[in-house]
Amino acid sequence: MKVGVPKEIKTHEYRVGLTPGAVREYVAAGHSVAVETNAGAGIGATDETYRKAGATILGSAREVFGSSELIVKVKEPQPSEWTQLRENQILFTYLHLAPDPEQAKGLLKSGCTAIAYETVTDAYGGLPLLAPMSEVAGRLSIEAAGAALKRYAGGRGLLIGGVPGVQAARIVVIGGGVVGTHAARMAVGLGAEVTILDRSIPRLRELDELFEGRARTRFSTIDAVEEEVFAADVVIGAVLVPGASAPKLVSRSMLSSMRKGSVIVDVAIDQGGCFETSRPTTHADPTYEVDGVIHYCVANMPGAVPLTSSQALTNATLPFGLALANKGFAAVLENQHLRAGVNVYRGRLTYKAVAESLGLPYSPIDQAPA
Repeated sequence: MKVGVPKEIKTHEYRVGLTPGAVREYVAAGHSVAVETNAGAGIGATDETYRKAGATILGSAREVFGSSELIVKVKEPQPSEWTQLRENQILFTYLHLAPDPEQAKGLLKSGCTAIAYETVTDAYGGLPLLAPMSEVAGRLSIEAAGAALKRYAGGRGLLIGGVPGVQAARIVVIGGGVVGTHAARMAVGLGAEVTILDRSIPRLRELDELFEGRARTRFSTIDAVEEEVFAADVVIGAVLVPGASAPKLVSRSMLSSMRKGSVIVDVAIDQGGCFETSRPTTHADPTYEVDGVIHYCVANMPGAVPLTSSQALTNATLPFGLALANKGFAAVLENQHLRAGVNVYRGRLTYKAVAESLGLPYSPIDQAPA
């Protein structure tokens, strides 16, 4: 199969869909790989490195899109990209369609098959292609919070771990999944006072055992969220409903009772955010203030550490990508976990949570045209 890797064009996005090592795997399996020139610059991979791995270097994204049957990316296609997609072409990338009706309409109009990393499943009920970036984002969320807490950034002027004799920052993590767990690990490691909120009692038990008393756990109710948020210096939004828009757990009215200069980091912003006052920001302009509370809502947090992120992502996507390259859409029909990743198929929305979030018709793959 002809596989294409365009350069990412989202603001300050430095990751790449395939590392040179991953390209070698595709080529060894008998596939041709076309990489847009400078696509790997953000991870220090030159065009010559890709050539040595077996790739052909093309001069523009248009050439990559025009010559490839399978497009492998990182972030959701931008308007100039989705207009280049076509019927019988497979797009394999993060999509996050629920809060993005324009992208959804663009993909539907293109007639392509769009497979979202974030909804591919595994035999354990997990999301194996979302997990590595959730791990990165969870850890980065605490770094981002530490920077935003500094006084010159508008924060309280507080050191996350404090010093002997001075209270450390109080950090509340809403959601005990992959993002929340890794955020809590970083915060605990820095010496913060950490509370994790979640609605799964079995998960809270697991977190209790994992942290051995170094982080508090609490069942998430409206009262619990309010009490913890009002007392917090940092609130990490780490809530995930696969494929769907994130629930709004902190309202605008609650901000007035939060500490001035406290920080919100909304890692769920790709899915619309879990704070009512959240809106997407970029690495170029990552924060804004509402009612005295600093908001950090960068929609591609792992893009700040592209070398780590690209390697972790391609490690996870490689088996699925090779299956698609080897068998085309037949791989989807044979693999229920890859099938769960199909969000758009030939002009129809095939992921129920996305269709419900966008208020558009839902068409399961078995009801979509062959």
